[in-house]
Amino acid sequence: MQRTFEGAEPVVADSAFVSEMAYLVGDVAVDERASVWPFVCLRGHGTTVEVGAETNVQEFTTLHGASLGDGVTVGHGAVVDYATVEDHSLVGMQSAVMRGATVENHCIVAANAVVLQDQTIPSGHMAYGTPAETRPLTDAQLAQIEETHETYVELAARFRDAGLGREDAV
Repeated sequence: MQRTFEGAEPVVADSAFVSEMAYLVGDVAVDERASVWPFVCLRGHGTTVEVGAETNVQEFTTLHGASLGDGVTVGHGAVVDYATVEDHSLVGMQSAVMRGATVENHCIVAANAVVLQDQTIPSGHMAYGTPAETRPLTDAQLAQIEETHETYVELAARFRDAGLGREDAV
């Protein structure tokens, strides 16, 4: 479902897949071939929620004022709150990226990790634990980021082509 709030309405690219059971409200932008799955909440007020090209936001995720780059995966049940996740990164299931944090390009935030307010995860690193500590990614982990994002681009196209997806109720 998409809703206008204080004059701002979600903008979704035609090639994106947005589940009819996702909730997009206010200043939200979903780019080309991105996917927003069931029970996701994207709430934009004061700051745009940006979902980059070929980025996937999986079930039960909440984004408030968040900026996601291109080719990002946000796993089930994650929270990104007024934070930035740069291109080709993966935010694991049930993790949190807090206000003002930045996850740079080619990173993984491990499942259940908490990236603290204003913390920066440097490019090519994994954030793990609570609070998050970091270590460099392996080549296999970098490949996993790309494999996951490519899998979701293909899956979203199949869902969209099957006639599933958004109901534009602004």
